[in-house]
Formats: sequence, structure tokens, C-alpha cells
Amino acid sequence: MAAKGDLGFENPKICIQVKSGSAVGIDILDRLSGTIKKVKADFGLLVSWEGFKGSIKEEKKNEFFAIRLWEQKELVEEFLKHYHKLDEEIKSEIPLKQILIYF
Repeated sequence: MAAKGDLGFENPKICIQVKSGSAVGIDILDRLSGTIKKVKADFGLLVSWEGFKGSIKEEKKNEFFAIRLWEQKELVEEFLKHYHKLDEEIKSEIPLKQILIYF
């Protein structure tokens, strides 16, 4: 769970679930959807390093505005996109260096 504000009471509120084992199926999406409703979160994010099973891909269309699905590609893209905003302490744990490649 994450939310804006000093105490985390402001909107938007987001419920995040991260899976690193096998590909995620519809059961995990359904549980996250239920948790979002139970805690009255505005949005959900389901991250799966191993991707998603076929059953979840169809349901994704119905949940698009409520739950976003990230696989490896999306996670890395978003991390790199927002890396410059991270605290220096976090950057020191995950140091990155930009390299320019000319063709």
C-alpha cells in the first residue's frame, strides 16, 4: 500500500503486489482486485518478473483503468525513467552510469 501525504492518507492510494516466481495467473489478479476494493485503494499494480499466463491477458482489458500489469520490460523501463528522482541513498545501492553509443 502507498498513498500521498505525510501520513499516507491522501489520494491516490495504490495497492501493489510483486511476484518473482512462476508466471502469474488470473487467481492472483482476482485476489489483488479484491484487496483493492477491501482497502478502498484507487489503483493497483501487479508486477510479475516471470510474466503472466494467457488467462490474465484477456482479463487485463477489463481491469485496465483499475490495475496495471508490469512484466520485466515495464519494470525496468519505469525504474530507468524515474531513477533520477530517487534518494541518493538508494542510488548508491543501485549505481547506474549512462553510456552513449554512437552508430
